[in-house]
Amino acid sequence: MLLCVCVLLSVVPLYEGLDSGIVGGKAVKPHSRKHMASLQCKRHHKCGGTLIKDNYVLTSKHCLDDTCKILEVVLGAHNISQRENSQQIIHVEKYIKHPDYDIMLLKLKTKAELNEFVGVIDLPQINEKIPALVKCTIAGWGMKKPGGTASSVLNEVNLKLQFSFECKNKWMEHFNSEKMICTASDGIKAFCQGDSGSPLICESEFIGMAAYTYPNNCASKQYPEVYMKIPAFLPWIKLKVIDSV
Repeated sequence: MLLCVCVLLSVVPLYEGLDSGIVGGKAVKPHSRKHMASLQCKRHHKCGGTLIKDNYVLTSKHCLDDTCKILEVVLGAHNISQRENSQQIIHVEKYIKHPDYDIMLLKLKTKAELNEFVGVIDLPQINEKIPALVKCTIAGWGMKKPGGTASSVLNEVNLKLQFSFECKNKWMEHFNSEKMICTASDGIKAFCQGDSGSPLICESEFIGMAAYTYPNNCASKQYPEVYMKIPAFLPWIKLKVIDSV
C-alpha cells in the first residue's frame, strides 16, 4: 500500500484535491477569527489564508495554479455565499512564492481596514520546538466530508499535533520535520478541500498552515495531515515583507 501511495505522489501533486473545508467541525462564532481570509477565483472560494499585516496574506503556493492565475482576497467574511457588509474584497498586487516549499505571500494592492471584523494575527516569535499532542484548532470554508459539498460559513475543528517521527514514517521523503508538522485524523475530524493555506493555531500561536492530506481522502486515519511549520519560515517571511515594501 505504501509503495502505491509513493508512486501516486510522485506523479500527482500532494495537494491535488485541496482546492475547494473542515470535516467533523462546527461553525465558529461569526467574525471571531478576524485574521481569516477566503482566497477566491472568479468569486468562488479556492483556499484559506491568514492576514499577517494590513497588506499581506500568507497562504499555500499551490493555490495559484493553471486553473486559477488571479486570486482575490476576501476579508471579514463569515458566510462567503453572501456579500456581507463586513467583507472587504481586495486584489493582489504581487504573488511571492517560496522557491522550495508550499508557502506564498500575497501583497495586497490596498491595505485592509482593521476593525471589529478584520484583524492581523501575530507571527510566532522564534522557531522553537513544538511538542506533540498539543491541542490545536484549524478553521476554514469548504467540504465537510471527503468528496462532499463546501460549507458557506467558517467552520473549525480541534486536532492534536502528531509526533514528527510518525509523520516521517508515513510520508517518508514527502515530509521534512524541520519545515513541516502534522496532525492525526481519527477518521471523523480533519481539514479538507478548501483549507489549503488556513492557519493552525496551537495554544494561541500561529504554528502551522494547511498543506496536504492523503489524495482523495482527507480524513484518512493512516496518513497524518501535513502543515508548513510557520516558525521555520520566519526569516523568509520577514525578508520578503521588508523587500517588498
